[in-house]
Amino acid sequence: MTHKSINNLNNIEKTIKLKHSNKKIPNIIAISKTYDSNDIIPLVKYGHLHFGENKVQEAISKWIEIKKEFKNVQLHMVGKLQSNKVKYAVPLFDYLHSLDNIKLANKISIEQKKIKRDIKIFIQVNIGNEEQKNGIQINELSGFYDICVNKLNLNIIGLMCLPPEKLDVRPFFKKMRELNKDLGLKELSMGMSSDYLEAIDYGASYVRIGSKIFGKRF
Repeated sequence: MTHKSINNLNNIEKTIKLKHSNKKIPNIIAISKTYDSNDIIPLVKYGHLHFGENKVQEAISKWIEIKKEFKNVQLHMVGKLQSNKVKYAVPLFDYLHSLDNIKLANKISIEQKKIKRDIKIFIQVNIGNEEQKNGIQINELSGFYDICVNKLNLNIIGLMCLPPEKLDVRPFFKKMRELNKDLGLKELSMGMSSDYLEAIDYGASYVRIGSKIFGKRF
């Protein structure tokens, strides 16, 4: 019997192919926060590579062992990363989607040098200029990117956003695509279970999908 998460992933891929037959399917990050190893392992064994967590401690408890056995798995930190957790995150995660301040950038640079490991990083942009959300303001993005790349030697591969809720996401995704292009970046992390198809319309190369793969969280 095929595990429900595998069926759900296949259905998502089919939906994307139907809507975007002329485009490459983006990397689907299965957001596995709150789900335990029993939910995750079937998808790993099926061959899915990209998984996301939003808390360092939870990720450590699940993924150290899984990654020992499945070397190709790519783990994404999609939540806010506190600077005091960087020393635990850098050895474990392959991607960080939420770089949003210079203190964090400095800390990542220091920890990466210590263990000679570069993770792939997205800068989080506060695309809706919302007070309650993290992210670099649009007018500060170019300068922040320049420091990260040229002073701190961080491997910035793209931008990430969480658009405002209850508004049409498309203008925000369109703006993200423009900002990404202006910086000459190839990867774009945007879109979740509710809006991943719209995100792909505007060039998302990584989409973050949780409940549509694993089922509702309780």
